[in-house]
Amino acid sequence: MSALQADTVSTGQSVTGLQIKVVYRDGDGQIHFDWPIDQIPQALDDAKGTLWVEIEDQTQNTDRRVEELLDGVFHFHPLAIEDAVKDTHVAKVDDWGEYLYIVFHTIDFDPDTDSVRLHELDLFLGRNYLVTYHNEPLKILDQLRRNIERDPANRLKHGAGHLLYHVLDMSVAEYLPAIEHLDEAIDSAQDEVFDRPTPTTLQAIFQVKRSALRLHRILAPEREVLNRLARDEYDPVNPEHRVYFRDVYDHVVRIHDITESLRDLISGALDTYLSAISNRTNDIMKAFTLVTVMFLPLSFLTSFFGMNFFGGTLEFDSWMPKRTLFVGSCLIMLFMPGFLYLFAKRRGWF
Repeated sequence: MSALQADTVSTGQSVTGLQIKVVYRDGDGQIHFDWPIDQIPQALDDAKGTLWVEIEDQTQNTDRRVEELLDGVFHFHPLAIEDAVKDTHVAKVDDWGEYLYIVFHTIDFDPDTDSVRLHELDLFLGRNYLVTYHNEPLKILDQLRRNIERDPANRLKHGAGHLLYHVLDMSVAEYLPAIEHLDEAIDSAQDEVFDRPTPTTLQAIFQVKRSALRLHRILAPEREVLNRLARDEYDPVNPEHRVYFRDVYDHVVRIHDITESLRDLISGALDTYLSAISNRTNDIMKAFTLVTVMFLPLSFLTSFFGMNFFGGTLEFDSWMPKRTLFVGSCLIMLFMPGFLYLFAKRRGWF
């Protein structure tokens, strides 16, 4: 495919730039993977054709050529262009009459850290074109282009609305592996809680909780976007394509419900962890209390007699020899802790 590569700017070890990739299926059914950017207006005039313009802008500041393309060629409203070039982080759909402006999100999930990273995807849907704008490479768009290359005869023949369906469906499909892994992470954390909870277990629970909450917050507005595409009448959306958006909407609803159950499982795991730690603390305190009680008679005897059985400081005369008193005290100090231990064990105190 052709790509317009802007002058790259090196920042530290990263290199950022601009790429514009154009795929065009003309009215005769022929797909052009190298359609020139300067001939996009001719493709827009083809009412039976389908045009896909992918813009990947990794520049720190939006490249002026992006705004020139969106404004000068497609004639998008300045407010829509401003929303596209600036991350809004809220999924939405705006109806501008001849075209729709849609904000959606894809995710990157790291199974090693259970962290979720969101990528905003801005889309402009017209009657015969789809413009996708993003700031980072997206795997789903690369996969969609490869699918078109493998089967060019059957791809893009259903129009831009059907292409939008594929983009949204592939975006939603990325959520399932992440949710399945989070579910497994919760099960693992619960096993650790019942086995031997540690501070690392608590960190894992909170990491899963943050990721699940992030997914839940982004799924709610995305569900509304798909609901509107499936039910509302928009000029760029073919009525026959609403059933496809309804299918994606059903997937999002199911994933949203799963995240709700994940939140309940996480809350339960956290409560179980706190209870386990509290019970463990109580066991430790009981052990220390039992040790204190076991040594209490020893402390009394040693402080009462001062352990001066053979010196001249024993202040009372006993009919028992001092040696007998000494041996008796030692026996009491030897057997009294064992007696108290057995007594506490018999009463079920630990």
